[in-house]
Amino acid sequence: MVSVIIPARNEEASIARTVESVAAQPEVGEIIVVNDQSSDRTGEILAELATRTAKLKVLGVTELPAGWVGKNYAASIGAAAAQGDWLLFTDADTCHYPGSTRRALVDAVEHDAVLVSYSPEQELESFWERALIPYIYERLAARYSYARVNDPAESEAAANGQFLMILRDVYQSLGGHAAVCGDVLEDVALARRVKAARYRIHFAAPVGIVRTRMYRTFPAMWDGWTKNLYLLFGNSRWAIFREFAPWFVAALLLGPLVLISTHHGPPWMPLALFLGALVGEHAKYAAGLYRNLYPIGYIKYFIPGAILFSVVLIASWWKCTRGSVVWKGRAYPVRTT
Repeated sequence: MVSVIIPARNEEASIARTVESVAAQPEVGEIIVVNDQSSDRTGEILAELATRTAKLKVLGVTELPAGWVGKNYAASIGAAAAQGDWLLFTDADTCHYPGSTRRALVDAVEHDAVLVSYSPEQELESFWERALIPYIYERLAARYSYARVNDPAESEAAANGQFLMILRDVYQSLGGHAAVCGDVLEDVALARRVKAARYRIHFAAPVGIVRTRMYRTFPAMWDGWTKNLYLLFGNSRWAIFREFAPWFVAALLLGPLVLISTHHGPPWMPLALFLGALVGEHAKYAAGLYRNLYPIGYIKYFIPGAILFSVVLIASWWKCTRGSVVWKGRAYPVRTT
């Protein structure tokens, strides 16, 4: 049996869809939603869902203990109440396709994995979502190789908390969410503990498993990514330099070429060099979109996406290195290097 655990804080816009999509999975024996002091209609919606969803159990958070991130504490409450052999942690803004839980169980068997995680398909409705989110995931795909994460000989570990299924016995033996209680990136922290204990991980981004609309407003998107982007990209100043280094190198190479062509070549040469470099970067981005299953048409968002990514990464660095980040009305301390 699979127990689905859903931490929920102010998720009135999406919680019903999430619960209904996992309730339709035959392999799911129970759904535990932990209402984390929601101030919107999340509680009312869950109460109504409970009247017609036999699998659903709703728990609540009365207070957040010191040292805990809210999502981690809610997940730990759900895990403590779960009865399933597998624990599937998922976010309250996801929608699970039919057969997704069965696919995860099959992947666990085929890959001898105790942790199975999938990166969801992204539902992108606004200009800002289409500019920033594909750019971030294209960069994350370069940062975290699925092949290296899934290779037991490699130390690299990662997972996506929007769909993270773990064998309950292993989860408990590694300390569960209590062992990562203060981590903003609890999914990656759990994956690292699993990998360090020499268990196998299967991490992938297949189509037709789960989809999500992470942020419905620009302020929510800004708060969401600035709280953890710096941590995702290495949690160090070197990580920021590594992201910006290709642009610095391109400027260093292109600048002298433009100067030389201005003095010794035809007048259109500087423009041709600039346009050639720009076309080359767009082509690289198009290839990244294709690899990560985004529409190639999103190439038109490359320049605003690159600019916005840079601004968000710098803002995330600023927040994280000042010692804390704010998410859903709570401030959390951040450990940085």
